[in-house]
Amino acid sequence: MMNISQLKIDSSQSTLHITFEPDNIYQYSFEYLRVFSPLKEKASVEIGNFSCVFHKKQVKLLNIESVGKHGYRFIFDDNHNAIYSAEYLNALYQEQNERWQLYLTETNASNKSREASINFKEV
Repeated sequence: MMNISQLKIDSSQSTLHITFEPDNIYQYSFEYLRVFSPLKEKASVEIGNFSCVFHKKQVKLLNIESVGKHGYRFIFDDNHNAIYSAEYLNALYQEQNERWQLYLTETNASNKSREASINFKEV
């Protein structure tokens, strides 16, 4: 079982630093955490099990709340929140290169963008 001893939000670099006991420090971008947010129905650690979301390059992680044995609720500035277990966060780190490449491939194939989008309404 993985134990987290520290979570540190670095807003200036848009990264989260997580210290797993004893002293393994992992770094994640906010965009990566948001794109690979665990599915509510099934927080699987499988690489292909994610709902592709786009336009999250500028997303910010606003707050983290402990939810006891379940993990931590991450609250993003796009009104999304999800519970990340220590096991899932470890899998995200260990599989980061594969997952990120999958995301870039999906983004490219769907002609979507990582950049934030602006919705315009005609008046």
